[in-house]
Amino acid sequence: MAHFRQGEMARNLRLYPWFKFFQGLYFWHAVWFLYFQSELSAAEAVLLYAIYDIGALALEVPSGYMSDRLGRRVTLIAAAASGMAGAVLLGIGGSFPVFALGQVLIGAGMAFMSGTDSALLYESLAADGRSDQIEREELRAWRAGFAASAMAGLAGGAMALASGALPFWASAAASACALVIALRFAEPDSATPKPTGGELARLGGLGRSFLHPVLVWLFVLNMAMYILGHVPFVFGQPFILATLDSLGLAGEAPLVSGGVSATMMAVSLLASLIVVPLRRRLGLPLLLLVAFAIQILLCAALALSGSLLAIALLFLRMVPDALSWPLILARIQPLLSSASRATYLSLQSFSGRMIFAGTLLFAADAIPGEGQMDQGALATVLGAYTIAGLVVLGLLAVALLRVRIEQPPGA
Repeated sequence: MAHFRQGEMARNLRLYPWFKFFQGLYFWHAVWFLYFQSELSAAEAVLLYAIYDIGALALEVPSGYMSDRLGRRVTLIAAAASGMAGAVLLGIGGSFPVFALGQVLIGAGMAFMSGTDSALLYESLAADGRSDQIEREELRAWRAGFAASAMAGLAGGAMALASGALPFWASAAASACALVIALRFAEPDSATPKPTGGELARLGGLGRSFLHPVLVWLFVLNMAMYILGHVPFVFGQPFILATLDSLGLAGEAPLVSGGVSATMMAVSLLASLIVVPLRRRLGLPLLLLVAFAIQILLCAALALSGSLLAIALLFLRMVPDALSWPLILARIQPLLSSASRATYLSLQSFSGRMIFAGTLLFAADAIPGEGQMDQGALATVLGAYTIAGLVVLGLLAVALLRVRIEQPPGA
C-alpha cells in the first residue's frame, strides 16, 4: 500500500509542472484591458478588474478552508472548471453583466487555485520523502508556468488582431486541459489531517501562524508585492495604448501588448535561472527587498514617462515575482501546519486582493467615465502607488532589525 501511495505521489510530481503549464496559458493576459475598453469604456474596464478581485475575495478564504477540509484535488478541479467557465463567458461578452459574471468566475478559479496548488506540491514531496526539495520544485513549476505565459502572450496578441474574444476561447481550452490533469491528481495523505480538538485546534494552529515573526513579515511583503505587481498588469495595457496613440500606432496595440507580455515572461524565465546564485550572494531578506524595489521603480518609471522606453521597462514586470515567489513559498511551507496550510495562503492572497480592489475603486473615480485613459490620469494613479510602495519598503527594511527571515543552518 505504501509503495502504491508513493507511486501516486510521484505521479503528482510528474504532472504538476504540466498543470502549471496549462494554468499559465492565459492568452487574454496581454489584451484583456484593450478588449474590455473596446466593448465598454476605460472606467468600466478598471471596474471589471475590481469585480474580478472581489470575486476572488469572496471565495479566497472559503476555498482555502475547502482545500484543508475536502482536499487539494477537488479544489484544483473546481479551480480549473471555474476558470474555463469564466473564459467562455468573457469570450461570449456582449454586455457588462456577462463580462462581470465571467470575471467573477475567473476570480473564483484563482481563489480555488490560491495556495492549494503549492500545498499539493509540498505535501506530495513530503509523502514521497523529498520535502527538502521544495525550493527546487517550486522553481521548476514556476518556469513551466512562465514558459506557457510567454507563449500565450504573443499568441494572444496576434489572436486579438482578428478578434478580441479569441484569446478567451483559447484560454478556455487551456483550462480544459488543466482540468483533465487535475482529475488525475491523487490526494496527499497529509492534506486532510484530523487534528485533536477538531476545528478549535485547526483555528488555533492558524492563529499561531500569525504570531510567527517570519510568517508575519513575509505576509506583509507578499501582500505589498501582490498590489505593486498587479499595478502594471492593470494599467500597462492602457499605458501602451496611450503611448502608441501619440505616435499614430494605436491599431498595433494588441500585437505590441502581446509582444511585451511574451518578452516579459521570457525575461522572467531568464531571471529565474539566477535566483539560486542571487540568494546565496545576497541572502533571502535582501533579495526579497530588491525584488520589491524593482516593482516600485517600475511604477515610478511608468508614472513619469510616456515613451517607448517606458514600454520596454514593462519587460521587467514579472522579474520580481521570479526572484521572490518560489522562495517565499519554499520558506513558509515548513512553518505551516497541513491542517491550515491552504487557509493561511488564502488569507495571504485575500489581504492583497482586498486592498488592491479597494485602491482600484478609488482609481476608477480618477479616470474619465467615457473613452480611453489618458497619460495624465495614468501618471496620477501610478504616482500614488509608487509613494505607498516606498513607505512599505522602508517599514519592511526597519523590521529586519528584529526579524530573522533567513532559515538557520541545519533547520
